[in-house]
Amino acid sequence: MSTVLIGVLALAALVFSVSVFASRWTQMQRLPFGKDLSTPKDSPTIGVVYALTLGMAPWAKESTRIHMIAYLRGIAFHIGIFAGLAAFLVSPWFSQIPELVRVPLAAIIAIGALMGVAGGVMRLTEHNLKAISTPDDHAAVWLVTLFLVTVPPALFSTTFLLLMWIVGAAMLVYAPLGKIKHCIYFYFGRLFFGIHIGRRGVVRGLMAHALPLRGEANHGR
Repeated sequence: MSTVLIGVLALAALVFSVSVFASRWTQMQRLPFGKDLSTPKDSPTIGVVYALTLGMAPWAKESTRIHMIAYLRGIAFHIGIFAGLAAFLVSPWFSQIPELVRVPLAAIIAIGALMGVAGGVMRLTEHNLKAISTPDDHAAVWLVTLFLVTVPPALFSTTFLLLMWIVGAAMLVYAPLGKIKHCIYFYFGRLFFGIHIGRRGVVRGLMAHALPLRGEANHGR
């Protein structure tokens, strides 16, 4: 396959992915919102702000407080993903990017790839994760990880650039169809959660776990 043909394939996959994601986003916004008949005790806005800020802090949830290493692995993995996608978007101009930028970018993405491998292995070996993981879970982790593996060398080699475009195209086509589409549902999930806790007036109580020092003080009681 020629460079131009592979480039067109990657671009078509990108357009397909963005289009399907946009369609899903529009469909979600059109769904009727269930009316909460309870008497509001506080502002839903306060709940939404909390849910999208301090409510996502690692110490705000028991699961992440207990499994901080797994949380940090996930953060590093996702940072690598965002960096990899940014690199994919500017890949036609890799040769024009200074090496001073490409080297640290490659390092960040490589770390993300390693974290992806770790996550994939965990799903295959850790008892609880293995029990709840579906084929879609495994496919999503390994496909994204494979994409990240191809990006660092692509930053310096045209040969790997073509490979990155091929793997990236496969990932982009799969993204809005498989588990990766959770990236848009996550937003709506946090939005609904925030509205609910805001109306219920429990945000100020949750703040005790959203601030590290206050959370530690409460656990020590």
